[in-house]
Amino acid sequence: MKWRNLPPLTALRAFAATAEHRNVSHAAAALNVTHSAVSQQIRHLEQHLGVRLIIRNRRGITLTQQGEYLAQGLAPAFAAMADLTEALGQAEAARPLLVSVTPMFASAFLVPRLADFMQTHPEVELNLDSTIEAVALDAGGVDMAIRYGTGDWPGLEVELLLPGCLTVVAVPELANRVPIRAPVDLLQLPILQEHASIEFDSWLRKVGVPDDLPRKVVRLPGNMLLDGVRRGDGIGATAPPFIVDDLRSGALVPLFDDPIPGVGYYLVTRKGPQRTALKTFVHWLKRSVSDEERGFFRHTDVTAPR
Repeated sequence: MKWRNLPPLTALRAFAATAEHRNVSHAAAALNVTHSAVSQQIRHLEQHLGVRLIIRNRRGITLTQQGEYLAQGLAPAFAAMADLTEALGQAEAARPLLVSVTPMFASAFLVPRLADFMQTHPEVELNLDSTIEAVALDAGGVDMAIRYGTGDWPGLEVELLLPGCLTVVAVPELANRVPIRAPVDLLQLPILQEHASIEFDSWLRKVGVPDDLPRKVVRLPGNMLLDGVRRGDGIGATAPPFIVDDLRSGALVPLFDDPIPGVGYYLVTRKGPQRTALKTFVHWLKRSVSDEERGFFRHTDVTAPR
Protein backbone atom coordinates (compact mmCIF):
# COMPACT_ATOMS: atom_id res chain seq x y z
CA MET A 1 0.00 0.00 0.00
CA LYS A 2 1.28 3.48 -0.85
CA TRP A 3 0.64 5.14 2.51
CA ARG A 4 1.99 8.51 1.43
CA ASN A 5 -0.67 8.80 -1.24
CA LEU A 6 -3.54 8.40 1.22
CA PRO A 7 -5.37 11.56 2.31
CA PRO A 8 -5.19 12.40 6.05
CA LEU A 9 -7.49 10.17 8.09
CA THR A 10 -8.89 13.21 9.91
CA ALA A 11 -10.05 14.68 6.63
CA LEU A 12 -11.62 11.39 5.51
CA ARG A 13 -13.46 11.11 8.86
CA ALA A 14 -14.79 14.64 8.57
CA PHE A 15 -16.09 14.02 5.05
CA ALA A 16 -17.57 10.58 5.89
CA ALA A 17 -19.44 12.02 8.89
CA THR A 18 -20.71 14.91 6.81
CA ALA A 19 -21.86 12.55 4.08
CA GLU A 20 -23.67 10.40 6.63
CA HIS A 21 -25.51 13.31 8.26
CA ARG A 22 -25.76 15.50 5.15
CA ASN A 23 -25.08 18.39 7.48
CA VAL A 24 -21.77 19.92 8.58
CA SER A 25 -23.04 20.98 12.00
CA HIS A 26 -24.40 17.53 12.77
CA ALA A 27 -21.12 15.97 11.62
CA ALA A 28 -19.19 18.34 13.88
CA ALA A 29 -21.35 17.31 16.84
CA ALA A 30 -20.83 13.62 16.06
CA LEU A 31 -17.06 14.12 15.92
CA ASN A 32 -17.05 16.46 18.94
CA VAL A 33 -15.27 19.22 17.00
CA THR A 34 -16.28 22.63 15.69
CA HIS A 35 -18.21 23.38 12.51
CA SER A 36 -15.21 25.26 11.12
CA ALA A 37 -12.88 22.34 11.83
CA VAL A 38 -15.04 19.98 9.75
CA SER A 39 -15.31 22.49 6.93
CA GLN A 40 -11.56 23.02 6.92
CA GLN A 41 -10.84 19.28 6.79
CA ILE A 42 -13.24 18.82 3.85
CA ARG A 43 -11.53 21.67 1.97
CA HIS A 44 -8.14 20.01 2.61
CA LEU A 45 -9.50 16.71 1.27
CA GLU A 46 -10.88 18.40 -1.85
CA GLN A 47 -7.52 20.07 -2.43
CA HIS A 48 -5.71 16.76 -1.93
CA LEU A 49 -7.96 14.94 -4.42
CA GLY A 50 -8.38 17.84 -6.80
CA VAL A 51 -12.15 17.40 -6.99
CA ARG A 52 -15.25 19.05 -5.52
CA LEU A 53 -16.98 16.77 -3.02
CA ILE A 54 -19.83 18.84 -1.57
CA ILE A 55 -21.96 21.75 -2.64
CA ARG A 56 -23.25 24.03 0.11
CA ASN A 57 -26.80 25.34 -0.12
CA ARG A 58 -29.38 26.92 2.16
CA ARG A 59 -30.69 23.58 3.43
CA GLY A 60 -27.25 22.12 4.14
CA ILE A 61 -25.01 20.33 1.70
CA THR A 62 -25.33 18.19 -1.39
CA LEU A 63 -22.74 15.66 -2.47
CA THR A 64 -21.30 15.90 -5.95
CA GLN A 65 -21.08 12.78 -8.10
CA GLN A 66 -17.48 12.32 -6.94
CA GLY A 67 -18.57 12.93 -3.35
CA GLU A 68 -21.24 10.24 -3.59
CA TYR A 69 -18.70 7.80 -5.02
CA LEU A 70 -16.21 8.49 -2.21
CA ALA A 71 -18.91 8.35 0.50
CA GLN A 72 -20.17 4.95 -0.67
CA GLY A 73 -16.63 3.56 -0.40
CA LEU A 74 -15.74 5.18 2.91
CA ALA A 75 -18.88 4.14 4.81
CA PRO A 76 -18.19 0.37 4.82
CA ALA A 77 -14.47 0.99 5.34
CA PHE A 78 -15.04 3.05 8.47
CA ALA A 79 -17.70 0.58 9.65
CA ALA A 80 -15.19 -2.25 9.31
CA MET A 81 -12.58 -0.24 11.23
CA ALA A 82 -15.11 0.48 13.99
CA ASP A 83 -16.08 -3.18 14.25
CA LEU A 84 -12.44 -4.29 14.32
CA THR A 85 -11.34 -1.84 17.02
CA GLU A 86 -14.47 -2.47 19.10
CA ALA A 87 -13.89 -6.23 18.94
CA LEU A 88 -10.27 -5.75 19.96
CA GLY A 89 -11.23 -3.53 22.88
CA GLN A 90 -13.91 -5.96 24.04
CA ALA A 91 -11.44 -8.85 23.85
CA GLU A 92 -8.96 -6.96 25.99
CA ALA A 93 -11.68 -5.95 28.45
CA ALA A 94 -12.81 -9.56 28.76
CA ARG A 95 -9.28 -10.90 29.27
CA PRO A 96 -8.55 -11.52 32.97
CA LEU A 97 -6.10 -9.11 34.59
CA LEU A 98 -2.92 -11.12 35.15
CA VAL A 99 -0.76 -9.92 38.06
CA SER A 100 2.50 -11.59 39.08
CA VAL A 101 3.28 -11.35 42.81
CA THR A 102 5.71 -12.96 45.22
CA PRO A 103 4.14 -15.65 47.41
CA MET A 104 4.79 -13.70 50.61
CA PHE A 105 3.26 -10.49 49.29
CA ALA A 106 0.26 -12.42 48.02
CA SER A 107 -0.48 -14.29 51.24
CA ALA A 108 0.50 -11.63 53.78
CA PHE A 109 -0.77 -8.49 52.11
CA LEU A 110 -2.82 -8.87 48.94
CA VAL A 111 -5.12 -11.88 49.39
CA PRO A 112 -6.59 -10.69 52.75
CA ARG A 113 -7.74 -7.49 50.98
CA LEU A 114 -9.16 -9.02 47.81
CA ALA A 115 -12.69 -9.33 49.18
CA ASP A 116 -12.91 -5.54 49.12
CA PHE A 117 -11.62 -5.37 45.56
CA MET A 118 -14.06 -8.01 44.33
CA GLN A 119 -16.94 -6.24 46.03
CA THR A 120 -16.08 -2.79 44.70
CA HIS A 121 -14.96 -3.89 41.22
CA PRO A 122 -16.88 -7.04 40.26
CA GLU A 123 -16.33 -6.24 36.58
CA VAL A 124 -12.60 -7.06 36.83
CA GLU A 125 -11.58 -10.72 36.70
CA LEU A 126 -8.26 -11.00 38.55
CA ASN A 127 -5.72 -13.77 37.98
CA LEU A 128 -2.80 -13.90 40.44
CA ASP A 129 0.42 -15.63 39.43
CA SER A 130 2.30 -16.28 42.68
CA THR A 131 5.98 -16.83 41.97
CA ILE A 132 9.37 -15.72 43.27
CA GLU A 133 10.73 -15.71 39.70
CA ALA A 134 10.84 -12.54 37.62
CA VAL A 135 8.44 -12.70 34.68
CA ALA A 136 8.37 -10.94 31.32
CA LEU A 137 5.72 -8.27 30.92
CA ASP A 138 4.76 -9.07 27.33
CA ALA A 139 1.73 -7.62 25.58
CA GLY A 140 -1.25 -9.93 26.01
CA GLY A 141 0.42 -11.69 28.93
CA VAL A 142 1.29 -10.53 32.47
CA ASP A 143 -0.16 -7.04 32.95
CA MET A 144 1.73 -6.10 36.11
CA ALA A 145 4.28 -7.49 38.54
CA ILE A 146 4.68 -6.60 42.20
CA ARG A 147 8.33 -7.12 43.06
CA TYR A 148 10.73 -6.46 45.93
CA GLY A 149 13.87 -4.56 45.07
CA THR A 150 15.32 -1.14 44.32
CA GLY A 151 13.01 -0.34 41.42
CA ASP A 152 15.93 -0.30 38.99
CA TRP A 153 14.35 -2.15 36.08
CA PRO A 154 15.18 -0.35 32.81
CA GLY A 155 12.49 -0.08 30.18
CA LEU A 156 9.62 -0.53 32.65
CA GLU A 157 7.34 1.77 34.62
CA VAL A 158 7.94 1.38 38.37
CA GLU A 159 6.18 2.93 41.35
CA LEU A 160 6.96 2.29 45.01
CA LEU A 161 3.99 0.81 46.85
CA LEU A 162 5.50 -0.23 50.18
CA PRO A 163 8.87 0.98 51.49
CA GLY A 164 11.33 -1.74 52.43
CA CYS A 165 12.59 -2.45 55.91
CA LEU A 166 14.14 -5.81 56.60
CA THR A 167 12.90 -6.86 60.04
CA VAL A 168 14.00 -10.05 61.76
CA VAL A 169 11.23 -11.34 64.02
CA ALA A 170 10.37 -14.28 66.24
CA VAL A 171 7.80 -15.35 68.80
CA PRO A 172 8.80 -14.17 72.31
CA GLU A 173 9.49 -17.73 73.53
CA LEU A 174 12.04 -18.34 70.76
CA ALA A 175 13.55 -14.87 71.04
CA ASN A 176 14.22 -15.42 74.76
CA ARG A 177 15.79 -18.84 74.26
CA VAL A 178 19.32 -17.44 73.78
CA PRO A 179 20.90 -14.03 74.41
CA ILE A 180 20.76 -11.99 71.19
CA ARG A 181 23.06 -8.99 71.36
CA ALA A 182 24.37 -8.89 67.80
CA PRO A 183 23.23 -10.27 64.43
CA VAL A 184 25.69 -13.16 64.66
CA ASP A 185 23.73 -14.48 67.64
CA LEU A 186 20.80 -15.20 65.33
CA LEU A 187 22.68 -18.19 63.95
CA GLN A 188 21.97 -20.06 67.20
CA LEU A 189 18.28 -20.24 66.24
CA PRO A 190 16.51 -21.97 63.33
CA ILE A 191 16.21 -19.62 60.38
CA LEU A 192 13.24 -19.76 57.99
CA GLN A 193 13.93 -18.34 54.54
CA GLU A 194 11.90 -18.04 51.37
CA HIS A 195 12.88 -20.12 48.35
CA ALA A 196 15.33 -18.30 46.05
CA SER A 197 15.40 -15.29 48.38
CA ILE A 198 18.80 -13.73 49.15
CA GLU A 199 17.72 -10.69 51.19
CA PHE A 200 18.35 -12.26 54.62
CA ASP A 201 21.74 -13.68 53.58
CA SER A 202 22.72 -10.33 52.08
CA TRP A 203 21.71 -8.54 55.25
CA LEU A 204 23.75 -10.91 57.46
CA ARG A 205 26.74 -10.30 55.22
CA LYS A 206 26.13 -6.55 55.36
CA VAL A 207 26.18 -6.49 59.18
CA GLY A 208 29.38 -8.51 59.35
CA VAL A 209 28.26 -12.12 59.80
CA PRO A 210 30.70 -14.38 57.86
CA ASP A 211 29.18 -16.66 55.23
CA ASP A 212 31.09 -19.71 56.48
CA LEU A 213 29.59 -19.77 59.97
CA PRO A 214 27.23 -22.73 60.48
CA ARG A 215 23.52 -21.98 60.48
CA LYS A 216 20.29 -23.96 60.63
CA VAL A 217 18.24 -22.88 57.62
CA VAL A 218 14.92 -24.19 56.35
CA ARG A 219 13.76 -22.87 52.98
CA LEU A 220 10.06 -22.86 52.21
CA PRO A 221 7.51 -21.01 50.06
CA GLY A 222 6.93 -17.41 51.04
CA ASN A 223 3.25 -18.01 51.74
CA MET A 224 4.28 -20.54 54.40
CA LEU A 225 7.16 -18.61 55.96
CA LEU A 226 5.17 -16.30 58.22
CA ASP A 227 2.99 -19.19 59.40
CA GLY A 228 6.15 -20.98 60.49
CA VAL A 229 7.49 -17.90 62.26
CA ARG A 230 4.19 -17.40 64.07
CA ARG A 231 4.24 -21.04 65.23
CA GLY A 232 7.73 -20.57 66.62
CA ASP A 233 9.43 -22.90 64.12
CA GLY A 234 12.20 -20.38 63.61
CA ILE A 235 13.08 -16.73 63.11
CA GLY A 236 12.38 -15.00 59.81
CA ALA A 237 12.94 -11.73 58.00
CA THR A 238 10.02 -9.89 56.46
CA ALA A 239 8.60 -6.43 55.77
CA PRO A 240 6.85 -4.76 58.75
CA PRO A 241 3.61 -4.01 56.83
CA PHE A 242 3.02 -7.77 56.66
CA ILE A 243 3.09 -8.15 60.45
CA VAL A 244 1.66 -4.90 61.77
CA ASP A 245 -0.92 -6.66 63.96
CA ASP A 246 1.63 -9.22 65.23
CA LEU A 247 4.04 -6.49 66.29
CA ARG A 248 1.30 -4.39 67.86
CA SER A 249 -0.04 -7.32 69.91
CA GLY A 250 3.37 -8.65 70.87
CA ALA A 251 2.76 -12.00 69.16
CA LEU A 252 6.02 -11.35 67.31
CA VAL A 253 8.96 -9.31 68.56
CA PRO A 254 11.51 -7.53 66.37
CA LEU A 255 15.06 -8.72 66.91
CA PHE A 256 16.72 -6.38 64.42
CA ASP A 257 15.39 -3.80 61.97
CA ASP A 258 17.23 -2.27 59.07
CA PRO A 259 15.48 0.36 56.95
CA ILE A 260 16.96 0.27 53.46
CA PRO A 261 16.41 3.49 51.46
CA GLY A 262 14.94 2.91 48.02
CA VAL A 263 14.14 -0.74 48.64
CA GLY A 264 10.58 -1.96 48.81
CA TYR A 265 7.68 -3.51 46.94
CA TYR A 266 7.19 -1.87 43.55
CA LEU A 267 4.38 -1.89 41.02
CA VAL A 268 6.00 -2.81 37.71
CA THR A 269 4.24 -2.34 34.36
CA ARG A 270 5.08 -1.95 30.69
CA LYS A 271 5.55 1.53 29.30
CA GLY A 272 2.69 2.88 27.21
CA PRO A 273 -1.10 2.75 27.46
CA GLN A 274 -2.67 0.64 30.19
CA ARG A 275 -5.85 -1.41 30.18
CA THR A 276 -8.77 0.04 32.10
CA ALA A 277 -8.79 -3.00 34.40
CA LEU A 278 -5.12 -2.45 35.24
CA LYS A 279 -5.63 1.24 36.05
CA THR A 280 -8.59 0.28 38.25
CA PHE A 281 -6.56 -2.33 40.15
CA VAL A 282 -3.55 -0.05 40.63
CA HIS A 283 -5.76 2.77 41.95
CA TRP A 284 -7.47 0.40 44.40
CA LEU A 285 -4.18 -1.14 45.50
CA LYS A 286 -2.59 2.22 46.30
CA ARG A 287 -5.69 3.29 48.26
CA SER A 288 -5.61 0.05 50.25
CA VAL A 289 -2.22 0.85 51.77
CA SER A 290 -2.63 2.59 55.11
CA ASP A 291 -0.41 5.45 56.25
CA GLU A 292 0.94 3.17 58.97
CA GLU A 293 1.95 0.52 56.47
CA ARG A 294 3.41 3.03 54.06
CA GLY A 295 5.68 4.58 56.68
CA PHE A 296 6.35 1.64 59.00
CA PHE A 297 10.00 1.99 60.01
CA ARG A 298 11.39 1.21 63.43
CA HIS A 299 14.93 2.50 62.85
CA THR A 300 16.57 0.11 65.32
CA ASP A 301 20.37 0.10 65.35
CA VAL A 302 21.26 -3.33 63.97
CA THR A 303 24.39 -3.51 66.09
CA ALA A 304 22.65 -2.82 69.39
CA PRO A 305 21.42 -5.55 71.76
CA ARG A 306 17.71 -5.98 72.21
